Amino acid sequence: MLLTVALVGLWGIPTHHDLLFIWLGLGMAAFSFEATRVVRDWLPLISIILVYDMLRGIADGLLSHQREVPQIKIEAALFGKPVPTVWLQEHFWHGPDHLHWWDYAAWFIHLTHFFATFIAAAVIWIVARDKFARYSAMVCVLAMSGFATYVLYPAVPPWMAARHGNLGESNRMIDPIWHHIPLTHAGAVFEHGKGYANDVAAMPSLHAAFALLLSLYLWRLVPKWWRPLLVVYPLAMTLALVYTGEHYVVDCIAGWSYAIGSYAGVNAYCAWRDSRVPALEPALAD
Repeated sequence: MLLTVALVGLWGIPTHHDLLFIWLGLGMAAFSFEATRVVRDWLPLISIILVYDMLRGIADGLLSHQREVPQIKIEAALFGKPVPTVWLQEHFWHGPDHLHWWDYAAWFIHLTHFFATFIAAAVIWIVARDKFARYSAMVCVLAMSGFATYVLYPAVPPWMAARHGNLGESNRMIDPIWHHIPLTHAGAVFEHGKGYANDVAAMPSLHAAFALLLSLYLWRLVPKWWRPLLVVYPLAMTLALVYTGEHYVVDCIAGWSYAIGSYAGVNAYCAWRDSRVPALEPALAD
């Protein structure tokens, strides 16, 4: 607890993955007294996520040019004009000097993307360790499939399309709101200097995807009274992302489909693998 207070006091809420993994690793090692087991179980997940962090900045323009118009057309066809992000900001955003509670709520929900998945993984590792490897695999599959899509289809987010004059008013709100928050900073989101950020990684929304994946996996592991929160969380994340100009609704729907695909795909593979073990046991015995 003292370490956590000191961490938040010195560096803010841990949003950088390297700092977050160190914090979680120390906590799990202290809780279980199994530092070697922590490293062994978490090394694949940490490696994939850190590689993803390093590579996502080069996905823009690697194989394809930026795509801006298709998602605007689909959004308008589904919801009419103005599209949801423009409508929401026209009615609820009053500028960075006139913030309301819902602006802070959207900021906080957006922020949870950077630690919720991995805090959940740490809790699963501690209380239901036999469930950890499967969840870890789902997270890795989702991250890498999202990265592959960013390479093949670099999609412009609403705030950037608005700056190009192709959408209407849609401001990038997270950074201005962040400047009013004393506990943390925007480094994990806007690391242009280190080349980690990718402004055209809007399709699919991994923020929405990881929120849904967390809810899907925890559904059977938590008490029933937690389940309403698991329903609300991905919906709230989607609303926050659309309101703050980070994603279109169609980006979030695509993210949900990636989450469902990762969840179902890993479960199907595990079921196939487990069914193979009894079939192979007689041959191994011979």
